[in-house]
Amino acid sequence: MKKFGLLPRLILGIVLGIAIGKMKFLFVVELLATFNNIFGNFLGFIIPLIIVGFVAPGIGNLGKGAGKLLGGSTLLAYVSTIIAGSFAYFVDTNIFPRFLKVGSLVLNDTTNPEEALIKSLIDVKIPPLMDVMTALVFAFLIGLGIAYLKENTIKKFMDEFQLIVEGTIKSIIIPLLPLHIAGIFANMTYAGKVEIIISVFAKVFVVIILLHLTILLFQYTIAGGLNGKNPFSLLRTMLPAYFTAVGTQSSAATIPVTLAQTKKNGANDGIAEFTVPLFATIHLSGSTITLTSCSLAIMMLEGMNFSFSSYIGFILMLGVTMVAAPGVPGGAVMAALGLLKSMLGFSPELTSLMIALYLAQDSFGTACNVTGDGALALIINKFAGFSLNKKEEK
Repeated sequence: MKKFGLLPRLILGIVLGIAIGKMKFLFVVELLATFNNIFGNFLGFIIPLIIVGFVAPGIGNLGKGAGKLLGGSTLLAYVSTIIAGSFAYFVDTNIFPRFLKVGSLVLNDTTNPEEALIKSLIDVKIPPLMDVMTALVFAFLIGLGIAYLKENTIKKFMDEFQLIVEGTIKSIIIPLLPLHIAGIFANMTYAGKVEIIISVFAKVFVVIILLHLTILLFQYTIAGGLNGKNPFSLLRTMLPAYFTAVGTQSSAATIPVTLAQTKKNGANDGIAEFTVPLFATIHLSGSTITLTSCSLAIMMLEGMNFSFSSYIGFILMLGVTMVAAPGVPGGAVMAALGLLKSMLGFSPELTSLMIALYLAQDSFGTACNVTGDGALALIINKFAGFSLNKKEEK
């Protein structure tokens, strides 16, 4: 089964889950609900560790670099990410109500027990070592300390801790996700909710892809305008990076292609070699669009209250917590789980649904991220005092 990619396995899990729910196999649904209860509690336990494992080393590693160039690149990546999330919010809140019925999902419907989710046979509790905000503050403190101090002891420890967290995601969470997703969809199908999810989110995904393309055009219009180049020509040169990311679902794995295409767009070799790997770690405009859009759709379907004043805090924190999300499928949503719970009030069922929906189009969010990295590199190239000297194909 591992020879297949994550997306085919997730699709298989969704199909099997729907089939089990349609056939009304109550005991099987209860077994899957029990697995989901244990798995969901494990996710709750590891979320603070993911935050510490990602954010602390990510901030610490930003202590290396070229002074103002590093600071400017980091600020640009953060601003780009926040603009993308805010843009998605305003577009989504105007478009989603046209095809989305508020309050039509309600996974735990107490007013109609027949439409409530099946409960776990046992209730397993795995309390986290710390809450999400404590983990964030702790991660900031450790990360800033690593960046400031010249000693490597804590840095080496946190780097190794990050490897442990990444290994847990790769070896436990990612392999078990298809079964977890199967349980979610079996339960929703049994409760008569799955048709709503499938019909609504097919349209939501179309909106997300259009948002990705729009933000890329915006980024390259700025980069092209500053450098006196045609943004469509610059964007066309980056298409190999886009399609590589669609296939790999990893910003890190796409770095060689992104770097090569950015240089072909005329960026100074040194600037490209510095910025592209950095942006692959800290610039996540596509992922932010997806997380914002999927979470908004779920909140609307559940009838939950939200506003831009409350949502902007979530978007601002996303730009930080996703720093150094690992180069594995779903790294961004794993890093965002704590915020979904603490800032948006997502229940374990909703966070599990969020994982499924995000991972279903993760490759396109990653493609938007890495393609946008090329635009930001060209902007930094201009502010560093270099002009674009487009390389010829060899």
